[in-house]
Amino acid sequence: MSSPTSKSTTSWLNQMADTPTGETTFLPDPADLFQKYQELQSYVGWTETDAERAKALLPDLRGHIPSLIDDFYEEITRHPDTNRVMTGGQIQVERLKATLRRWLEDLFIGPYDEQFVVRRWTIGRRHVEIGLDQVYTNVALSRLRSGLCRCLCEQTKCSAQELAAACHTLSVLIDLDLALIEDAYQTEYVRRVQSIERLAVMGQMAGGIAHEVRNPLNVIKTSAYFLRNAQNPPPEKVQEHLERIERQVRIANDVISSLSNFARSNNTALKPFRLDEHLREVLADLEHDSKIQITFDCPSESPIVVADESQIRIVIGNLLRNAIEAMPEGGRLNLSIHPHQDWVEMVVSDTGKGIPFEHLTRIMEPFFSTKSDGIGLGLSMAKAIVEKNEGAILVESVPDQGTSFKIRLRRGPNGTSSI
Repeated sequence: MSSPTSKSTTSWLNQMADTPTGETTFLPDPADLFQKYQELQSYVGWTETDAERAKALLPDLRGHIPSLIDDFYEEITRHPDTNRVMTGGQIQVERLKATLRRWLEDLFIGPYDEQFVVRRWTIGRRHVEIGLDQVYTNVALSRLRSGLCRCLCEQTKCSAQELAAACHTLSVLIDLDLALIEDAYQTEYVRRVQSIERLAVMGQMAGGIAHEVRNPLNVIKTSAYFLRNAQNPPPEKVQEHLERIERQVRIANDVISSLSNFARSNNTALKPFRLDEHLREVLADLEHDSKIQITFDCPSESPIVVADESQIRIVIGNLLRNAIEAMPEGGRLNLSIHPHQDWVEMVVSDTGKGIPFEHLTRIMEPFFSTKSDGIGLGLSMAKAIVEKNEGAILVESVPDQGTSFKIRLRRGPNGTSSI
């Protein structure tokens, strides 16, 4: 819903908010704002009588407004946290004084329509943009309220009852303005937090892709080195390395696609597949020292799980590589699959150095790593992927004895999740 005088209103808004004309900023739907304001008016019992009373107060207060405005800005300059937003010197102060005068007269005159509400809300948003803490907005309006009420008491020749009604109307008006400013602060704050979170997700996704693609690239590198330097290799060996390169390119492409899809909501392709087949494929491509013994314990009839194949493959590869890195002197890596009625548990265990107790609760936090060269995305990404696939991941570890990661996935095709 747009206002019929939106062009003139926009110009006025730019003056009120001390914002350069043409700057693009977020503004909620004016109709929604106005509806909310009407609800707030109803909540505090605002009536047309209050509107008429407010308009009648202005003549008695107009002569006091300049001194109140001077006091308002003198107080601002005495406090570092408010004075720091005054970056334009005395010219800005004089401009803002004129703005505050219009704001005060507008407060009394109204009309309290959609354009009025949009103007007040925009001023609140502008306070966020210039970095003014909301508490100072609250106390600044409190100071204005006290000054206006004091002027009413000094100027108005009316009964105590009429004076009380006038001060009540004034307080309600300012409280309604504060509610709009509060809404603007909250809206802008949430919008900025969401923007920061989106950037964080993008950064995490980029880090995750780099982390996961590095492994296929290393395999490709070793095969390319062999093909370049081997002296008269047999054709079957050449074919083996070419197929290996082709497979790793496919894996790298799947990683990029899977993590990109994972970063988008509702883009996890859940479907039934055999978990043991994926484990065997990842194991076939796994590079490890001969000092590490690998065992694989799987039922003769491997259970079906329901998840996104490509995403779960990333999790499996990450856990296996972590297990190998935890055993630099060698050890035993054991994989096992344990079917239950509604879910299937995959366990990756190693006999490595284990995880210190104080790190155990943080090991799957983003950017937390116990490795000197780690970026702390592998396990946090694995946890996020498993949970998005309607599963769960658990970790158990004993220092100097080893670590076990347990992945629970929904059993299919007829099982239902009860993880």
